[in-house]
Amino acid sequence: MLAEADLDELLNEALLLTTELSTNAVEHARTELDVEVSADAAGLTVTVSDFASGPVDELTVGVRNASTEINEVAERGRGLLLVDHFASRWGTTYLPSGKGVWFRLDRRSPGGHSGDGRTAAAGDPDGTAATTAPSAGAMSSLMQTLPDPYAEDPLPDFATNLLTRVAEMIGAAGGVVRLDRGDGQGTQVLARYGRQPRPGHDLLQVPLAVHRPYAGELELDAAPTAYARPLAVLTAERLSLHLENDRLRRADVRRQAWLTFLAEASELLAQSLDVELTMALVPQLVVPRLGQWCAVHTTDEWGRLRLAAATHADEAMLPQLHATLRESGPDSIQARLREASRNGTQTPLGAPMEGFAVPLIARGQRLGTLAVGRHQRHRHDPDEIAVLEDVARRAALAIENARIHAERRRIAQALQQSLLPPVLPVVDGIGFAAQYVPTGGDADVGGDFYDVVPLPDGRWLVVIGDVSGKGVQAAAVTGLVRDVIRVLAGDGKPLPELLPRLNETLVERGAGRYCTLALAVVAPSEDDRLDVELHLAGHDRPLLLRSGGGPASFVGSGGTALGLLDKISSPPSEITLGPGDCLVFYTDGVTERRRGRELFGIGRLRDAATPLAGYPADVVAARLRATAINFSVEEPRDDIAILVLRNDAAG
Repeated sequence: MLAEADLDELLNEALLLTTELSTNAVEHARTELDVEVSADAAGLTVTVSDFASGPVDELTVGVRNASTEINEVAERGRGLLLVDHFASRWGTTYLPSGKGVWFRLDRRSPGGHSGDGRTAAAGDPDGTAATTAPSAGAMSSLMQTLPDPYAEDPLPDFATNLLTRVAEMIGAAGGVVRLDRGDGQGTQVLARYGRQPRPGHDLLQVPLAVHRPYAGELELDAAPTAYARPLAVLTAERLSLHLENDRLRRADVRRQAWLTFLAEASELLAQSLDVELTMALVPQLVVPRLGQWCAVHTTDEWGRLRLAAATHADEAMLPQLHATLRESGPDSIQARLREASRNGTQTPLGAPMEGFAVPLIARGQRLGTLAVGRHQRHRHDPDEIAVLEDVARRAALAIENARIHAERRRIAQALQQSLLPPVLPVVDGIGFAAQYVPTGGDADVGGDFYDVVPLPDGRWLVVIGDVSGKGVQAAAVTGLVRDVIRVLAGDGKPLPELLPRLNETLVERGAGRYCTLALAVVAPSEDDRLDVELHLAGHDRPLLLRSGGGPASFVGSGGTALGLLDKISSPPSEITLGPGDCLVFYTDGVTERRRGRELFGIGRLRDAATPLAGYPADVVAARLRATAINFSVEEPRDDIAILVLRNDAAG
């Protein structure tokens, strides 16, 4: 790929990073993996995806390293650090079938840098984050600890200058300003002058008047004389004003970072309508940004907790985390989680996995708990606790929405199945086969249906139809059409009488919806042939395949769709099927299958069906379905229904 795109300059980095990601997939997932490579004139994108099976809580991301220096990182955790160092941009994707990591290498400009630096979002391999919603990978930067926005802060220089001036004024041999910002780093030296003040000497110590979480002091190696202490106090007060400004600025930046985090986390969670995926995303958002570990538990109908997803900043600690979360007893984490879920309040968690749990509550319903471990070096501050509670509220709402969507899909699938025959009849000398593909990514019921109905005189009625629209109303009309056909056919009504009666019913009770139908009465004859009387009511013409070979042909005469006009026209067509011949009925979901702006069309359908002459009905239906589906990588926009009638006589 690199050679064809004239990108040989990227070969070493591409091989290195692809090897690292493939190794991670083999080591952690232990499944088959896909390596997808795409190259263009500007650079190369590689995606390595695995297909890890089992519970979602076993799907983990590689080791995260606190240090960015390669020589300070454990060898086992260098993979993603190498990716972050060499790639122009990179990110992760999470799917119900597994997870993937991708990276982008851009062609270097004449100055030796990549074409666009690292300005694109971490979850945007194509650089389209400005126009599309963020993917799971787009949160990579937010999931890591943000860099210090005051790395180049002039405050240390100001404090050193102030300390030097006061020390020279009072003749101090040395001095130091110590500050603890309450960020888990402990007390740090902000400024130093002269020699280090030593215990036992005359020391002048003045606390800094700053608000929590800041705390500090000014210490001078000088005797607290009558003029030395007032000068030291005055210096401390001036320095405290600057430190207080520093605290307020940092708090403002931190607050803005939390707001950005919450906004993007909300958008990411809102996009997922898969329950398992949503619960897997929550710990990835929290760790290590808000804690060392995170676990999501859900409650069943009996109130029992079930571990749905968990992750730890140190991958080696995952087995211990899972074992601790499963322990039972009055003082166990399980007991504390049950208390948090039952009371609906924040509950602290004791050793060894210190942290706290917040309930997951959506629309007044308790869904489970979100447990978070403390940071490695400090406890959660009030702002972080407020953010975690907000994350829990948003996560609970996302989980509940995903559950509602899943339940809607189950109801739609059950309703759809009720509109289709559970099995097609087995008839000596006649073969029936059908394939049905519902609309992809849609929880609504489609209007396509098919049926095979026995007639009182030993003949068979083959029906395939398409009701306009989707949803419950379309399903109701579909059920109405199917039931009316079965009742009228069971009463022995001929098709010229059945169709007008059905049209009258739709005009009166169809709620403005119409229906296209293809109906065929099949009657065996004495010479192993099948006589077919075909009526089309606005439906696409079926394909006729002759067992002797030759191109497939469309048969039948067009008619009027049902439910639009008071009177309809549906001229009959007589067709004779010899042994091995078959008729292929289909809905417009086949011919209108899209690949961009291109349609599958009747020409491709005819070409795909011609080589299938002589094959059994189930083979013909299955291969036509596969051909239509494989025409495009997109999910079907309309239902696909295929019904095959074949003369199975030995002939």
